[in-house]
Amino acid sequence: MEKKIINLGIFGFGCVGQGLYEVLSKTKGINARVRKICIKHPDKQRPIDSSYFTTDQHEILDDPSIDVVVELINDTEAAFQIVSTALRNGKAVVSASKRMIAENLRSLYDLQQLHRMPLLYEGACCASIPVIRNLEEYYDNDLLNGVEGICNGSTNYILSKIFEEHQDFSSALSRAQELGFAESDPSLDIEGFDPKFKICILLLHAFGTFVKPAEVMNFGISRLNDFDISFARQRGCTIKLIAKCRKQNGNVVTYVLPHLVPRSHLLSDVQNEYNGILVESTFAENQFFVGKGAGGTATGSAVLSDISALTYNYRYEYKKIGQSNPLSLTQNLQLKIYLRYTEAGQVDLEDFDSLSEKYESSENRYVVGLINLSRLREASWLKNPGVNILVMD
Repeated sequence: MEKKIINLGIFGFGCVGQGLYEVLSKTKGINARVRKICIKHPDKQRPIDSSYFTTDQHEILDDPSIDVVVELINDTEAAFQIVSTALRNGKAVVSASKRMIAENLRSLYDLQQLHRMPLLYEGACCASIPVIRNLEEYYDNDLLNGVEGICNGSTNYILSKIFEEHQDFSSALSRAQELGFAESDPSLDIEGFDPKFKICILLLHAFGTFVKPAEVMNFGISRLNDFDISFARQRGCTIKLIAKCRKQNGNVVTYVLPHLVPRSHLLSDVQNEYNGILVESTFAENQFFVGKGAGGTATGSAVLSDISALTYNYRYEYKKIGQSNPLSLTQNLQLKIYLRYTEAGQVDLEDFDSLSEKYESSENRYVVGLINLSRLREASWLKNPGVNILVMD
């Protein structure tokens, strides 16, 4: 298929925007060139010529010579406005804004169908891992059982430093921020919101099901303490923040929760800012994807891959949407969890279906037991900062 030359208009020139510019300038054979970059702060020092920059979005959105809009900003509402306007104006779009995409998936899908323009967003999920493209092109819905893994490089970096180098949580977080893996406000990462946005996107491409982020339970790693870490080590495990979606009795279940992961498990070896995704299908069983999940050039390379795909007129087909047996979201799943708390009466153990372990000391208490995801999600005691949970597979 003949490749075409495309002109790019980029929104945002932060970590990912600069990473994209770097990989684009060093990559031969991609017929794409930057025409204009829209930024918010014109007085900020930047590493390329000032003639590239504008503060007027219309210089990109209304320029007929610009074929592709690349959206790389942090403002969710502004990002949706930019992307939707570009599609209406007959421009293809590449985005890496996982929150914007996850919260507006249905609207973005409808806009693509109405205006017959492509929106690609590989960089929004697992940075350098081409997981969306594989789910779109390789796995049939009827043969796919589940997608799960580590899809947040910031938290994985922190957990790696804690378990492999015996750093404390705050030191590991500070270093992740210094390296650009975590934001100055890291709450979206360490509380599990970032991987929740990503699993909502992956769920659509895996099973054709639209799910709002508010429907998905997420619980992060900010409450980890030395007792939890010691418990994991004693069990021969590490801790990983895992996003998961899988078929469950004709429906689909999804969540983001910290897991105790045995050292023999594939995800145990995914370290630092790397991501690891397991795809389980009926006949191929487990297939494992691993790659850098944080950093400007890692995400920039995924954005560049989408730009390259547009030169071949590629678009997502969303073939799994509207299949004869659509899957609906369910919260009915039994989980085995470790629950640590500090004071008697702090949790309601009646929420558990059964308990297999119970421990009490002057400073810490824990139980191990089975609890339904729907009940766990609604448990008022889970809001207590002295409580932590880990899933035990």
